[in-house]
Parts: sequence; structure tokens; C-alpha cells
Amino acid sequence: MAKAKAAPTSSGGKSAKKKKWSKGKVKDKAQHAVTLDKPTYDRIIREVPGFRFVSQSILIERLKINGSLARIAIRHLEKEGQIKRIVHHHGQLIYTRSTAAAGAE
Repeated sequence: MAKAKAAPTSSGGKSAKKKKWSKGKVKDKAQHAVTLDKPTYDRIIREVPGFRFVSQSILIERLKINGSLARIAIRHLEKEGQIKRIVHHHGQLIYTRSTAAAGAE
């Protein structure tokens, strides 16, 4: 019995260190704007009504603003009539450019 117990520990049984398969990818922390300044506001007003697909995620990625600013911008543009709602789900707000605004240009 003593020989049977000694053999697995030397060959790497439970006490051996497990191999890590993943080194773990680290994503860089995004440095997005948290306040709305004049250049960012002008860029939102100028560019976003031309987007074919408008969502919170799209604004965050393209304009480098945080999520709360993106939601505020979407609500403002919808109130102005520059974008039109497609889906209003609790997790994702999806809009498109307004056909009336596109026709006026």
C-alpha cells in the first residue's frame, strides 16, 4: 500500500500544479468622455442623424462617449425628430435615421 500511494504523488497526481491554458487577455480600460462639451455636442448633432443604425453601443464606439451620454443624446435626437425608433427594449434602444430628415436634405 505504501508503494501505491507514493507512486502517484511523484508522477504528478493531485499535489502537482495544474497547467494554465489561458494567460488571460486584459482589455484596456476605455477613456470615454463623461461630460458633454461643445465639440462633442456639435459632432452628435451633425453626424448621428445620418447613421443608418443608431444605438447606445454605436454612439459609445464611434463618438467615444460613455453610456449615459449616449442615452441622453438618443433621447434628445428623438425628441427633435431627427431619428426614429425601431425597437425600445429595456436592454438596447435601436433607432434609425428619420425619413423626413433625410428627405429634407
